[in-house]
Amino acid sequence: MASQLRFDGRVVLVTGAGGGLGRAYALAFAERGASVVVNDLGGDFKGVGKGSQAADRVVEEIRRKGGKAVPNYDSVEHGEKLVKTALDAFGRIDVVVNNAGILRDRSFARISDEDWDIIHRVHLRGSFQVTRAAWEHMKKQRYGRIIMTSSASGIYGNFGQANYSAAKLGILGLANTLSLEGKKSNIHCNTIAPSAGSRMTQTVMPEDLMEALKPEYVAPLVLWLCHETCEENGSLFEVGAGWIGKLRWERSLGAIVRKKNQPMTPEAVKANWDKICDFHNASKPLRIQDSTGSIIEVLSKVDSEGGVSANHTSQAASAATAGFAGAVGHKFPSFSATYSKLETIMYALGVGASVKDPKDFKFIYEGSSDFSCLPTFGVIVAQKSMINGELADVPGISINFAKVLHGEQYLELYKPLPTSGTLRCEAVVADILDKGSGVLILVDVYSYSGKELICYNQFSIFAVGSGGFGGKRTSNKVKVAVALPKRPPDSVLTDTTSLNQAALYRLSGDWNPLHIDPNIASLAGFDKPILHGLCTFGFSARHVLRQFADNDASRFKAIKARFAKPVYPGQTLQTEMWKQGNRIHFQTKVQETGDIVISNAYVDLVPASAPSARTPSAGGELQSTLVFEEIGRRLKDVGREVVKKVNAVFEWHITKGGDTTATWTMDLKNGSGRVYQGSAKGSADTTITISDEDFMEVVLGKLDPQKAFFSGRLKARGNIMLSQKLQMILKDHAKL
Repeated sequence: MASQLRFDGRVVLVTGAGGGLGRAYALAFAERGASVVVNDLGGDFKGVGKGSQAADRVVEEIRRKGGKAVPNYDSVEHGEKLVKTALDAFGRIDVVVNNAGILRDRSFARISDEDWDIIHRVHLRGSFQVTRAAWEHMKKQRYGRIIMTSSASGIYGNFGQANYSAAKLGILGLANTLSLEGKKSNIHCNTIAPSAGSRMTQTVMPEDLMEALKPEYVAPLVLWLCHETCEENGSLFEVGAGWIGKLRWERSLGAIVRKKNQPMTPEAVKANWDKICDFHNASKPLRIQDSTGSIIEVLSKVDSEGGVSANHTSQAASAATAGFAGAVGHKFPSFSATYSKLETIMYALGVGASVKDPKDFKFIYEGSSDFSCLPTFGVIVAQKSMINGELADVPGISINFAKVLHGEQYLELYKPLPTSGTLRCEAVVADILDKGSGVLILVDVYSYSGKELICYNQFSIFAVGSGGFGGKRTSNKVKVAVALPKRPPDSVLTDTTSLNQAALYRLSGDWNPLHIDPNIASLAGFDKPILHGLCTFGFSARHVLRQFADNDASRFKAIKARFAKPVYPGQTLQTEMWKQGNRIHFQTKVQETGDIVISNAYVDLVPASAPSARTPSAGGELQSTLVFEEIGRRLKDVGREVVKKVNAVFEWHITKGGDTTATWTMDLKNGSGRVYQGSAKGSADTTITISDEDFMEVVLGKLDPQKAFFSGRLKARGNIMLSQKLQMILKDHAKL
């Protein structure tokens, strides 16, 4: 007797488990040691109504027998809630059985939009939502088993079930793709087409047939397919009444009905019809490569007018390899990128810089004393080659541009970007790699001011489904993404994106309607328009710059990021950062879902130089130095009183001849206050830049600070209103 297949320690989620097949699955898994989430909305077979009784009864039945189970009453359209129940109750998710379903049977002419939509929402979309919610958890633990439920109606069609048939065959297509994508993570996905008595069939099946088609005659197949020792993956089974059969596709040898350099006609199709439909010596394709390979072989035969070589597919692959290889080194037409302060500010706002954070002021106000361009604006300068469709004009690149993704991005700065100017850009196809599931195209863009190289970008473009042509898989030209340190992050920053974030970011030049038009987004498979990946990229880089470089754009050297998942405007971005020397590793998540949207990323920083006040070459000691030292001495007597009235930290940048020659901090917020040379230890509430001469004018009462500000002689950032308290500090207490 074979040992019993056990599920001890495994957590199983069964949808639609309040009766019929789902109940049989839940009871069987629990009996063999699994912890079970029993999901059921509690409605009737048409999807009407809801309640808790159906799920509660099954949970109670499992518990009476000593098993472990919890109920869930949510619709499968809210898959994340079902998976959350499993995680909250048992801490993991190992198996998902997508079983929930309803019927809205009508002849095709009588199907309403509602009848069509609700069937697809429950069956196809429901299976998608529940599986997607469990997918990342399964990938992380490198284990998962998924069952999809199709139907004979989907496989063969059935009168009065056009809505149901379409959804059920759609589920099979979903399962086939998941079996491919999940294989490397030990996630197996199989599909069953069961015949069994349930709430959906009790109105159409006679009682004796209902008894013969017990759900218990289906459950054993489901349990075997979900066991850790089962290697079956990507298969379809019909099952019922104790019988199980595996299905597969079959394809006739077919006929070539055209000749080289001649039109293909319907008459030729008619003449070859018997041969087209002849299944003698039929093939049995298993993969998409079996389909595309046959088409490539046909092309070879047509080109050779019947002269069949020993290996047509290899010849076609060699031709593709040669075509891609010939594209490497292709130079795009050079172009210029001219921008002003308006564009740099618009970009900063587009990636989340805000007046709410005083430290962002330098990126969004041109009157700021240290007005700067965000380093990642460098991608905007270089992106023209990518967004203008010039890749399609490269000879030898034959890909489906509807399936092109921006995979990774690298940016390196050789000096800080000017806040306005014109840069000349040279772009080249650096390399093309065959990744099997697709082709990776590396485009390098060099941006110059005159003859001086300012920045370098590498765009990594991935074309899904265009791989497998026999090209090389690696290249020393790739700017490689780097794995994160295996420890908790050193710092975490969050920013909530605006609902208008994509609408604002697109003003920087990426006009793709996917990011603003709901209809285009829907065609691409998204619920609504998504945020630009490079917008999330900009948010993340800004977090790193703020946390580890005090927003000093001159310290930014390079950034590399991999785009993992989309972000919807309005979601909160959470950047987790790890410091290792001058490299800051990071990943970015959507806080609401936990999804990683940028992975294996890093920013390289230029080492910080030690702060020092430069001594003027002429004019001797700065007059302001004497004032700061004297204020520091007097604070020893009246410091606590001043701190109570002022409650602020001021950082002073004293200039001579236009250059900053000294930095002083007045801490009138902590303890009894103090004055010291150098930048603020922590953050300053107000940063003031003023010349040594004008500073003395202010101290002597000859220059009003507010008038100095509006005339441009005094520049302030941060909480500017605190500058009104300068009179108290410099006049009432200094009295110099």
